[in-house]
Amino acid sequence: MSFEIFDFDIGDFVEDFGLPGLVIGAGAVILAPILGPGLAKVGKPLAKSAVKGTILVYEKTKGVLAEAKEAFEDIVAESKAELAESETQKVLTVEAETG
Repeated sequence: MSFEIFDFDIGDFVEDFGLPGLVIGAGAVILAPILGPGLAKVGKPLAKSAVKGTILVYEKTKGVLAEAKEAFEDIVAESKAELAESETQKVLTVEAETG
């Protein structure tokens, strides 16, 4: 029994994508040298804007998450304190009843 991880058959590829896929691929190969430089001039500023926007979102998210973490840590600390106080009250009650 053999298992193949990657079985590529060009016939299956052509059947799946057909003539439109071949035409689009050929068109991309032909037009890339013509449109490439123009797209690069437009694409670089767009890419920089996208990166800047991503950085701003990251920074804002980081601040919000830090505040949420601090609030959660406060809730955990308060809960632990309440549990400790409850345990102390139980011990004092048991001691008072037996003592």
